[in-house]
Amino acid sequence: MDTLASLVTGFGVALTPINLLWGFIGVTMGTFVGVLPGVGPALTVAMLLPLTVKLDPTGALIMFAGIYYGAMFGGSTTTILLNAPGESASIATALEGNRMAKAGRAGPALATSAIGSFVAGTIATILLTLVAPIIVELALKFGPAEYFALMVFAFTTVSAVLGASTVRGLAALFIGLFLGLIGIDSQTGQARFSFGVPELLDGVDVVVLAVGLFAVGETLYVAAYTSRMPETLEKLKGSIWMSIADWKRSVMPWLRATFIGFPFGSIPAGGSEIPTFLSYALEKKLSQHPEEFGNGAIEGVAGPEAANNSAATGALVPLLSLGIPTSATAAILLSAFQNYGIQPGPLLFQTQPELVWGLIASLYIGNVILLILNLPLIGIWVKVLAIPRELLYGGILVFATLGAYSLHQSWVDLLTLYVFGLLGFAMRRWDIPVAPAIIGLILGPLAETQFRRALAISEGDASVFVTQPISATLLALAAAAIIGPWLWRRLKRA
Repeated sequence: MDTLASLVTGFGVALTPINLLWGFIGVTMGTFVGVLPGVGPALTVAMLLPLTVKLDPTGALIMFAGIYYGAMFGGSTTTILLNAPGESASIATALEGNRMAKAGRAGPALATSAIGSFVAGTIATILLTLVAPIIVELALKFGPAEYFALMVFAFTTVSAVLGASTVRGLAALFIGLFLGLIGIDSQTGQARFSFGVPELLDGVDVVVLAVGLFAVGETLYVAAYTSRMPETLEKLKGSIWMSIADWKRSVMPWLRATFIGFPFGSIPAGGSEIPTFLSYALEKKLSQHPEEFGNGAIEGVAGPEAANNSAATGALVPLLSLGIPTSATAAILLSAFQNYGIQPGPLLFQTQPELVWGLIASLYIGNVILLILNLPLIGIWVKVLAIPRELLYGGILVFATLGAYSLHQSWVDLLTLYVFGLLGFAMRRWDIPVAPAIIGLILGPLAETQFRRALAISEGDASVFVTQPISATLLALAAAAIIGPWLWRRLKRA
């Protein structure tokens, strides 16, 4: 009952004219930028993050939720019509979506994607509403040792799951952890790794890192490797509406995928890649038309897109209730909170209930706005795809530069932006995942603080981390996430 009353209060916040406006602007901008080829949700949110620094926190975060959802919706248009997934989670959609477009069924493919995203997003938001307060109650029992163990678990699982190699994931994590050490030590007041640059005493700005790694790094990579690759934009032919048969074949995949995606998004290292491919494999197995898979089966679009959006909503559960991001986009959203001096976690529901419940309520509203926007405006989004790549990525580079400079009007921010851009290019070139670096930068200082608190409480006894049941279990799971894949490969060879 308390949850329902809190949600009603949240709708009162989200339905104010100014917050409705921010939500509408967010979903429109998110869809517009998300439609652009090669631009996924993480890059979209990172690039637009500097725009909100002057906004009221509630309005800014509602806008960001809209950008997040809009970019997810927009990415499906690019995937289906251009066969250019903006992120790895869209690859499963591309398998059948682009085939449908080539067969003249781009309209139904886009429609099942949009409606499936709406269905999955709405059900997942209901689950978020019900599950988050329960996790908050559990998290309030955590002490410093448990929080440190939880962060170590998040570090290792995200590093192990994202990317093709555990070693590369851990390398990215340690880059982020090192960057998190730059600045003034909160315990001793001593400067660390600032190299005499006053602007670095406050630490590395997460926004500059995210924009550099994603926007600048991706732009350099596209200019170096993919600018000459031919692209074929499939034209919209026939009706954009789904037939009765399309509806019958889409409804169950939407529902199944929702309940596959949400749990994976809610756990550290869940992400969207695993549930989308699981959904695709399940629909292929259950389909009454298995011969269509590989040639444009609508179930192969409906399931992965619903799983993708459900997992994206699920990622908000640990973000809001524990302050733990499980994906690159969630990590950038966490930095948006921190820009306003707000730390997501169990106390957020007590100290700022209007903000957090207004944000959750805005997800319901954003889903409706996106459904209304997406289907009638598909023709406009298709025209956006016709922008030449050189102009598109040139614009992204200019926009990223202006955004980074606007944060503090500092030349140091511009220098670090392009240093991180080169780093992002190198990571993209050698298939090193970017998300662990951002998560390491954000959570590294928090993990250090909790580690020191735990040792202070135990009077320097490090066994506190393995004698407490919760922290010991989390550390054991973290070790299993690192050792498990290596052990599995050895057993397969044997």
